[in-house]
Amino acid sequence: MFKSGFVSIVGRANVGKSTLMNNVVGEKIAIMSDKPQTTRNTIQAVYTDEQSQIVFIDTPGMQKPKNKLGEYMQKVATEATKDVEAIIYVVDDSKFIGTGDRKIIEQLKNSKSPIILVINKIDKLKDKEELFELIKMYDNEVGFSDIVPISALKSKNIDTLVKVIKNYLKEGPKYFPDYMITDQPERVLISELIREKVLMYLNDEIPHGVAVEIERIKSREDKDIIDVSAVIYCERDSHKGIIIGKNGRKLKGIGKSAREEIEFLLGSKVNLQLWVKVKENWRNSQNYISSFGYRDEN
Repeated sequence: MFKSGFVSIVGRANVGKSTLMNNVVGEKIAIMSDKPQTTRNTIQAVYTDEQSQIVFIDTPGMQKPKNKLGEYMQKVATEATKDVEAIIYVVDDSKFIGTGDRKIIEQLKNSKSPIILVINKIDKLKDKEELFELIKMYDNEVGFSDIVPISALKSKNIDTLVKVIKNYLKEGPKYFPDYMITDQPERVLISELIREKVLMYLNDEIPHGVAVEIERIKSREDKDIIDVSAVIYCERDSHKGIIIGKNGRKLKGIGKSAREEIEFLLGSKVNLQLWVKVKENWRNSQNYISSFGYRDEN
């Protein structure tokens, strides 16, 4: 009997949701960063073996919206928890339950789906006693169907988590072919890889106001090279200068780092051209938000 189903991954920003999802499917599907708002859209990653198929839905970190983009992200994260076989609620090694987690817990109390508590970053804990304290702290809040401690970064207990998830799957079809590990088109994956490098190279608030638009992806007829043209949009002229950097060094670093990963993704040499343009306050413009691919499909 083949079993399948959809599983949402929720949690506040920076607890390791994308790292966990990438680890399960064995490839980089979602970009990773220690900055909030790294994941902006729902991203589906597909795990398939001989007996089952799990479609993971990675969601933006739940937090208080500060603009229209934030409102969109909050709605996307909430909608993704409906009509799924299970919800994975990811927390980290924090010793107290903060405001962000409190809000998520209140939302989860109304869920009809089984909730699996995943305590990530256990490699940072000193001993089992600390882990037991975390389990006790969260178990007093919600009646979790299962609790699984893991380290997504160190690949610890991931197999156990997959086995637990399978218990909640139902007899069903294969939603995606065996070779498919994500629903994201190459164009989206490439734009997200570039945005990840912007997050990596820049500090403070600037990365939050950055969007990446792919203008062209074209293979050359005479050489095994793919030309990729992309625009990095920011919200202020001063931000543009910071992204480019002195003598263009910052932008060159972003481009070099992104190109290497894009070549791995496409399996070909890549000529990456990056430009930086300003669209003031785009995160509060519904038209701009939609044009950058953050669309409400419901």
